[in-house]
Amino acid sequence: MLLSNRAVFASSDLDEVRGEVAKVFCPHRLDLAGDADLLSARFNSVQFGSVRVSYLDYGADVHIEPGDLDTFFLVMIPLAGRSLIRAGGEEIVSTPSLASLPSPTRHLDMRWAAGCPQLLVKFERTAIERALEQLLGERLGDPIVFGLGMDLTMGWTRSWRDLADLLVREAERDDGLSGHPLAIAHLENALITLLLTMQPSNYRDRLTAPGPPALPKVVRRAMEFIEGHAHLPLTTADVAGAVAVSSRSLQEGFRAHLGLTPMAHLRRVRLERVHDELRTADPARATVTTVAARWGFLHQGRFAAQYRERYGQPPSETLRRGSASGG
Repeated sequence: MLLSNRAVFASSDLDEVRGEVAKVFCPHRLDLAGDADLLSARFNSVQFGSVRVSYLDYGADVHIEPGDLDTFFLVMIPLAGRSLIRAGGEEIVSTPSLASLPSPTRHLDMRWAAGCPQLLVKFERTAIERALEQLLGERLGDPIVFGLGMDLTMGWTRSWRDLADLLVREAERDDGLSGHPLAIAHLENALITLLLTMQPSNYRDRLTAPGPPALPKVVRRAMEFIEGHAHLPLTTADVAGAVAVSSRSLQEGFRAHLGLTPMAHLRRVRLERVHDELRTADPARATVTTVAARWGFLHQGRFAAQYRERYGQPPSETLRRGSASGG
């Protein structure tokens, strides 16, 4: 069972189950659709910034009708079994290889079969819409509506699921992400940006159409902004806003003039900051893991490979040598 250290409740009382789930999500209809004796609900949940990850299992066959979600988007991933999901005019049978992504403005009606625990990833609607506006560089005319089915066998969705699983693993650790706002912001931004640019929606064509790249002088200002604010939980949208262009224009400008993305440049700057800290740190008081995490690097294997490629030695060697040479 996922997130067992983040338990919200466990109950076989239908009214209690309905009420407790509603506190985290929204008021909804919840009815038993099969053997009432099977109801044995478990709900575990944790919030990271504007993203919440949860584990929910009813145990029994249930009919759930939230109606319009209104204030949030919800990715629902069955860990086993299947569920029938209807939203607006779409209907899918969701399985471990086909997640569902109902949009806030589409009436939602669901039937979860017994033996269908789900991993739920909830995004505040305001966070999704703000990210979309920043990518487009303009206010939204219509609400965003995603395609209901999210095929988890595709390359980008496997990457997306890996990020969601990373959030879960960190939540299951006592010394996980909660103390590392840079890493949380990075994961939030990656999860939201992947959804906006890759999942079918009424805005995806506009998001993926090539646009005019930012001018070199704008890219230089963006680089200066990144270097001066690398200690903050920056997103591409934050940088674009600071230099008064759209996120898409900034992305195109960085690719055209530097051959990388704004976030890749940010990671490069943060890698330099890690290197600087390790050179002057006391090995008796600091570790590579804590210094790297403070600068947003959570995946230690990937971080070590990037560091070795950039500096020609493992980060532990920098820490050791820096101390031996007196900084």
